[in-house]
Amino acid sequence: MFPERVETERLVLEAATTETVDPLALYEHVREGAPHIDEITEYVTWDPHETPRESAEFLELVTDERQGGEGATYVIRPKPGEDGAGEFAGLTGLAVDWDAKTATFGAWLRKPFWGRGYSGERAAAFMEVAFDRLDLETVVVTVHDGNEKSRKAVSRYVEAHGGRREGLLRNFEVNVDGSVADVHRFTVTAAEYRATTADDE
Repeated sequence: MFPERVETERLVLEAATTETVDPLALYEHVREGAPHIDEITEYVTWDPHETPRESAEFLELVTDERQGGEGATYVIRPKPGEDGAGEFAGLTGLAVDWDAKTATFGAWLRKPFWGRGYSGERAAAFMEVAFDRLDLETVVVTVHDGNEKSRKAVSRYVEAHGGRREGLLRNFEVNVDGSVADVHRFTVTAAEYRATTADDE
């Protein structure tokens, strides 16, 4: 149902499963003490992994979600010609609520890959998957209040595809540590997406 590989101008997104990703290799980037891990996880819903087993369990979870048609997670790698070409740059995914005909996007990047516009490039490719391949009606992106860099980046690519910021949802998301966070909610509808892509043709 979900593509195994998605290519953009500068990125390759490869399906993250128990067969394609070594849990020990993933652990090196998401473990406690990994470079910049505290900055990376400040505004996300997961904490640094304490053991390689936690990374293995994560890969089992996302593999089950893919097989069940509930969502897909991908490894982000820059293409040749990009600084850090071929390296593990981060993870991205989309979760599908079939009843609501909605896809929710998420992503995180290692710090050396921040500020390059990769999030927007990946989101544009995912919108094509959500609307043209999966025939969904709405894409949702939420950003933790206080995460200004991500809020600006999401705002740019959502507006570029005809969408909008709907507002601030208070005490909306529960973090791993049990704390709650306010989030900004952004949406793009299929009609808005098709109107903007028609303008590009």
